[in-house]
Amino acid sequence: MKLLMQGAEAKLYRDKKILIKDRVKKSYRISELDTKLRKRRTKLEAAVLKKLSPTGIVPELYESEEFVLKMEYLDGNPVVDVLDATYTKLCGKIGKVVAELHNHNIIHGDLTTSNMIVTDKIYLIDFGLSFQSHRIEDMAVDLHLLRQALESKHWKVWEKAYSLILASYVKHAKLGSEVKNKIKKVEKRGRYKQKS
Repeated sequence: MKLLMQGAEAKLYRDKKILIKDRVKKSYRISELDTKLRKRRTKLEAAVLKKLSPTGIVPELYESEEFVLKMEYLDGNPVVDVLDATYTKLCGKIGKVVAELHNHNIIHGDLTTSNMIVTDKIYLIDFGLSFQSHRIEDMAVDLHLLRQALESKHWKVWEKAYSLILASYVKHAKLGSEVKNKIKKVEKRGRYKQKS
C-alpha cells in the first residue's frame, strides 16, 4: 500500500486498483467532536458515491468502514493540472457532469478543478462537504464556487472556461436556466459583500 497524498481531512493510499481514503484524527479538535465529524463525513460520502454510482461520474465505492472508504482508483489527471491547456475539450464535459450531479439533487460543496479527475471522461471526487438539496440557490452557490476556483487557479482562461461550463450545464441540467438566473443574484451578493 502506497501513500499518495495527505490532505486536510484524509490520507489517500493506493493498493493496486483500489484507492483507500482514511479520515485521520485531528488533534486540535475535541476528541468526541472529531470522531463524530469523521464518522458523519465518511458515512455521507459513502452514501453519495452509492447514489451517484449508476451515473458513472464518480469512482465506484467498494467498501466503507467507520473512517475509511475503499473505492476505484482512477488512473487519470486532476483537472486542475490540465485545464489551462485543454479547457476547450474539457469544459463541456465538466458542465455535463455537474448537471448530472445536480439532477440527482446532490450539492458538492467544494466544487473545484482539484476535485475532478480526467481519464477518458470527467469524474467528481471528494464529497466530504456534500449534501442533498433540490434548492436552486444551493446549485447556484455550487457553480459560483466553481467560478471562484477557476478565477483563482486558472486565471488565464477562466472566463472562457466558465462560459463553456455554464452553457453545457444549462443544456443538461433539469433546472439549468433557473440555476443560471440565480447565479447572477448570488454573484451580485458576493460583489456587494466584497465592497462593504
